[in-house]
Amino acid sequence: MALVPFDNRDGWIWLDGHFVPWRDANLHILSHAMHYSSAVFEGERMYDGAIFELEAHTRRLFRSAEILDFQLPYSEAEINAASTEVCRRNGFTDCYVRPIAWRGAEQMGVSALHSNTHVAIAAWEWPKYFDANKLRRGIRLRWATYCRPPASAAPTAAKAAGLYMICTIEKNAAERLGFDDSLMLDSEGNIAETTGANIFFIRGGAIYTPTPDCFLDGITRRTVIEIARSQGRQVIETRIRPEELATFSECFVTGTAAEVTPVGQVGEQIYTPSDITFDLMERYGALVRLGAGDTCKMELAIANR
Repeated sequence: MALVPFDNRDGWIWLDGHFVPWRDANLHILSHAMHYSSAVFEGERMYDGAIFELEAHTRRLFRSAEILDFQLPYSEAEINAASTEVCRRNGFTDCYVRPIAWRGAEQMGVSALHSNTHVAIAAWEWPKYFDANKLRRGIRLRWATYCRPPASAAPTAAKAAGLYMICTIEKNAAERLGFDDSLMLDSEGNIAETTGANIFFIRGGAIYTPTPDCFLDGITRRTVIEIARSQGRQVIETRIRPEELATFSECFVTGTAAEVTPVGQVGEQIYTPSDITFDLMERYGALVRLGAGDTCKMELAIANR
């Protein structure tokens, strides 16, 4: 299937406060973000006309910009409204939404004190991240070569473009070798995350997940933890060593793109996706269709599943 380039599509993109035709939403080649990765972004999904956890995503966008030492020239309310409107303008009720903020072309060099900040929001149709067969049998993960940098070496609490460079390298390597993704360790050799999703393991009915001290505490991750705890399941955030993998019975990953995706293999370790993982997949799917992540609606989704 031929790829449709993202710079040659029909539709509208919100750019610096205005809606512009898709193909005209461009930036100069000497923009600071192109050379020094001074950009932050979000990945969001709209389900049935509502962006799931929109406010939480927008808050994180602003926090990421603050960590990278720049400010967005809009309010959170303006970004929330523009995010919803860009979906409506493009005729979408189910889609992926990508807000991004970056430094412009006023300065070319490491210094960026006098650079302007630009903001854009795009949306496009995007089905499941993995196909149905993989969702049933579980995706295959290889071990990454690169590790996630420690918080003392990079702004790991920000969803910053530069932090994804090694993720692209590892994702490409995985696909070339016939895997679906790579599992990354932290700088101390503990399990961290995949190239774009948080990871969970199951042992004796309890759910284990790495402590997010050098990678994003994902919004989907937090939602799944909340769902699991509402069922009375124990969720343990802890250091997990690679040698512990054989002690777990199930494994899954979470993310806005991945949603809840079973894992069938990590390196040489094989897992069989089972009831707990599939139950969380179903409950998460019911919750996001309600359009909000508050506890009351979550309990309603669980009760009516």
